[in-house]
Amino acid sequence: MLTDSDLQQIMPKLPQAKRQLFLPFLNKVMEIYEIDTPLRASAFLAQIAHESAELRFMEEIWGPTAQQKRYDPPSDLAKRLGNTQPGDGFRFRGRGPIQITGRANYKKYGDLLGVDLVGNPDLASTPQFAFSTAALFWKNNGLNELADVQDFITITRRINGGLNGLQDRQKYYAIAKNVLGADEPAGFGFAAAPATRSATRGAPVSSQSSVPPPSLPRGQEAIEEEVESASATDTASPDEKKAVAKKKSTRVAKKPAQKLVSKKRVTLGAGKAAKKAVKKTAKKALGKTAGKAAKKPASKKSGKSR
Repeated sequence: MLTDSDLQQIMPKLPQAKRQLFLPFLNKVMEIYEIDTPLRASAFLAQIAHESAELRFMEEIWGPTAQQKRYDPPSDLAKRLGNTQPGDGFRFRGRGPIQITGRANYKKYGDLLGVDLVGNPDLASTPQFAFSTAALFWKNNGLNELADVQDFITITRRINGGLNGLQDRQKYYAIAKNVLGADEPAGFGFAAAPATRSATRGAPVSSQSSVPPPSLPRGQEAIEEEVESASATDTASPDEKKAVAKKKSTRVAKKPAQKLVSKKRVTLGAGKAAKKAVKKTAKKALGKTAGKAAKKPASKKSGKSR
């Protein structure tokens, strides 16, 4: 089972308060969706660490960019995402560690988790549902099996649609494998034995599925660039700030906003048993952390839309 120390070593930038809040949900969904060996856990944690800047960003940063404007009808992208009304692009922007995007995908995830994500889209960025959607994506796309044979490249392609940020993902992967002892054959230490592959878990879905692929216009590469730029201008002298601004404007001119786009394919398939299990365990984990969260003010939301 993942410990606070494990998570701290793998994601050192994640504040302690968030580690303590997220850990019960992470462990529960990893158990439910059989991310239950050091190799599986290492690959899963490495990918979500990159995608969410170490779980600090649970929502897509909103510009809107030129690509994000295409989220709204009548564009072809809006149709693929199931966005039918003006404002659906922002309303159903990417949320969670492996971000779901678009009205159609919010409907699918909501149905699987037994919650109205279409009517309450902000729930998709809360721990009890954000980690569930990430683990559902992982399981249903056959990523456990790829993790077993350490096919990290194919895992990246199924999550990202390409190999954007591969070096950073591999860095987290190496750290996680070292921390979790992935070279050892033993299991990951969950109380329950790994369940057998069954219809209630849902069969892996090919990355070539016909389910509409959502898009994430502001991936981790863009997030990090923005964070570094903000940090530099906060501490720099007036002359240095001008230099940073000039450099940034030059970079933007050379690289259109559309190139800051990483695409993800999210497909799901789970039965009623999975719905009940996720819902029950999420409530249980939330109950354990609610008291602590109520006493301590929440940290500033990292993924605040812009």
